[in-house]
Amino acid sequence: MSTITKPYPPARCLLYITSMIDRARAKRLAGLAITSVLLSACFDDGGDESSIRRGDEAAARGDMDAALAEYRLAVRRGGSDDAPALTRVAHTYAQMGRIDEAGEFYGRAVEEDPDFADQAVSDMVRLARAARDRDDLFGLTSAMEAAMSFRPGITMQDMALPLARQYFRSGEYAKALPYYQASIAAMQEDTLPDVVFEAGSAYDEVGDCRRALHYYEQYRRLISRYQRSEIDWKIGSCSQRLARDLRDEGEDEEALFHIERTIELGEPRSDQASAYVEMAEILSDLGRCQDAMDAYDQVGRVDQTGTSPFVDLARWRYDQLRFQGPAGGGLGTGC
Repeated sequence: MSTITKPYPPARCLLYITSMIDRARAKRLAGLAITSVLLSACFDDGGDESSIRRGDEAAARGDMDAALAEYRLAVRRGGSDDAPALTRVAHTYAQMGRIDEAGEFYGRAVEEDPDFADQAVSDMVRLARAARDRDDLFGLTSAMEAAMSFRPGITMQDMALPLARQYFRSGEYAKALPYYQASIAAMQEDTLPDVVFEAGSAYDEVGDCRRALHYYEQYRRLISRYQRSEIDWKIGSCSQRLARDLRDEGEDEEALFHIERTIELGEPRSDQASAYVEMAEILSDLGRCQDAMDAYDQVGRVDQTGTSPFVDLARWRYDQLRFQGPAGGGLGTGC
């Protein structure tokens, strides 16, 4: 049994011990004995001490399968609340690159003893970086989610963009957003256009057109005019939806600004007739009757089908403004 009764800080201790394992392999028995003692010093030995000692010796030899078997035996004998033994199991899984198992056992260990949280974060972040380096975005996400469960709010700038893209690809747009924001903030003047576009698309997917347009317009400025067909469509579509929401809120002036952007870009082409009708309605509500009539007059020009109900609506509303006025009472002499 180890004579050290008070453990050193676990995270720092095991990081050091991990580096010692390679040295122990070269030194054979001497290194084995030293590393075994050091491993024991990282924790208050719980569970079955003989199993833990054998596990430490196996870990020092680099036989992680044998170490894992001994540590798991110690957990079974010592009970599921044995945090030091649980942590040894978790760390061994981490050394083996097994993300899910490491996260599970660290979760159990930290629940019993929060002092092991730093070590858990250290191992899970290391696993996340290894997953990133081999383009395993699912593993990266799993490891970082585990790390954040131990230290909520932890941020790793080098992980932000891979996490954002993994969440985006899996359709978890709300989760992707803070990582896109962190990535763009870190890039500053060197922001990649694709990252800005993806951030806008994520906001678009969650229904936040106001923020989506901020990124879409920024992306549009970063690319050549020959590449703008897709982004013009997205800006036009989002602007029209935002205009409708603003009009429902009684914000006619701001709604007019956004619907005019849809018309200015001419996209989406299939929605231009409805956009002119909506612009005319806003202008009418603002008392700008002649401008409203001019907008209604454009509907027939931009309609691509020739049978759109917007054409008939525009004609009817044009005549209504012309002959009755915006309030429907008498001739529309003010228009």
